Amino acid sequence: MPTNNSQANHSQSAIPPHLPQLAAQTTPDHPWPLRLLSAKIAEYVQKMSRLWVEGEIITLVRRPNAKLQYFTLADLEEKVSINVKIFTHNLPEGIDQGSRVIICAKPDFWTGNGSLTLHADEVRAVGIGDILARIEQLKNRLAAEGLFSPQNKKPLPFLPRKIGLICGRNTKAKHDVVVNATARWADVNFEIREVQVQGNGSVEAMIPALAELDSLPDVDVIVFARGGGSVEDLLPFSDERLIRAVAAAQTPVVSAIGHETDNPLLDYVADFRASTPTDAARKIVPDVVEERNGLREAVRRGRLHLDNQLHFANEQLTQLRNSPAFAHPQRILEVRAEELQNLVNLKNVYFEREISKKRADLDATIARLRTLSPQSTLKRGYTILLKSDGSLVRHTTDAPLQTRLDARLADGTIHLVVTDGKTSKTDTLPHQQPNPENSEIGEAK
Repeated sequence: MPTNNSQANHSQSAIPPHLPQLAAQTTPDHPWPLRLLSAKIAEYVQKMSRLWVEGEIITLVRRPNAKLQYFTLADLEEKVSINVKIFTHNLPEGIDQGSRVIICAKPDFWTGNGSLTLHADEVRAVGIGDILARIEQLKNRLAAEGLFSPQNKKPLPFLPRKIGLICGRNTKAKHDVVVNATARWADVNFEIREVQVQGNGSVEAMIPALAELDSLPDVDVIVFARGGGSVEDLLPFSDERLIRAVAAAQTPVVSAIGHETDNPLLDYVADFRASTPTDAARKIVPDVVEERNGLREAVRRGRLHLDNQLHFANEQLTQLRNSPAFAHPQRILEVRAEELQNLVNLKNVYFEREISKKRADLDATIARLRTLSPQSTLKRGYTILLKSDGSLVRHTTDAPLQTRLDARLADGTIHLVVTDGKTSKTDTLPHQQPNPENSEIGEAK
């Protein structure tokens, strides 16, 4: 859009012959005047084409009956902003401070003060559907990275030493958390960081507060508290930078955003999600009254269990006392004595039986030996004739005349001499026992 100002800038950008023709040719001895630099910048900016840019409107105050309206367009994530001007008839109704918009504009450089602005000729509000679609895409991407995995959730402490609280300045959310937590446990301690929680710069304020609370060793849980709001108001709690900071925190984080339908991504990455700041206070701090009642109930149940155990043990002791073993303990000894006597009797019977059997076997063996003994043969009337050398006389030729013989009888020995084929009795030794050396002789007749 050419203007008189741009035409003047164009004329001013003409470089006199005595000056360097390029910026790189300037030296301390041959500098450009500031007006020439401004004219060159304006000339370059004027060559830029129109473009679409997204941001959030801040500092918009509509001036009635004004030809132009002015506002500041801020970046959605970084602390970057630029002034915008637009004809009043091109600024739709409903666009207000805090609106997230897309504008079509052309950069414009004012040489008078060296300021860069945007001259907009169309403004479109970003619909909630578009915002939610972008949040959903970010949610799916972070979920795929595992930031929302239940395995990453850290358990809340039973009774935190100190509660870190991130909230807006003098907000009802802060009041709800502090008052309800103190009512449940009077000695609860807080480390509070009141920062901006809505609009441009809120993410940049909450992340350092989170890092500071996470570094304190006595802070056992951190709570993000806000009393609800529209989708646009809750956008900072779906910012990727804040979500990653919460996922990296070592301290358990509680999301306590008072909303009903649309969940910011902070709810998914937090270790615990509370529906409201009041609900967060109930979840992170135990109720002293409930704990006392629980202790009383535990003591009552413990005593009842102990009484039941004692009663059962007493019944068992009574049964033991009434049992025969305790009522008549000598009976056990009597039974054992009877069993022992029976064993002794059985042993004696068995022993006598074995002795009788062995005696009978011995007698039979002795009888067989006696039957085979030469002495038994002699008792039946047989005699053994022995020479003086102790040899047996088996044939008549073994005893020639005058041979001295011994006739061995059952009860003694008779000495004989052979004469004419007849024997003569010369000496008798009654009651003389057989010679043991010749006891093996048993077959002579």
